Amino acid sequence: MSMALEEVTREAIQLPRHQRLALARILMDLDDPGSDADVEAAWDAEIQARVRAVREGRVEGIPYEQVLGGIDQRLKS
Repeated sequence: MSMALEEVTREAIQLPRHQRLALARILMDLDDPGSDADVEAAWDAEIQARVRAVREGRVEGIPYEQVLGGIDQRLKS
């Protein structure tokens, strides 16, 4: 590891947790800056479509307890 990277790492470790997480997000966004907005837009559209489908009665929700039970069964298998 270069001296500059070691120094930055030491300083980053000293930051409060929320600042370290913010730094991590900034660094990750440097590699793919456009994906977050695209992903957010896609999820927003998906959420709106699902809410609309429930409101219009085209789909029926599943009780939370039933979902958890299904997850437990899958994990035990």
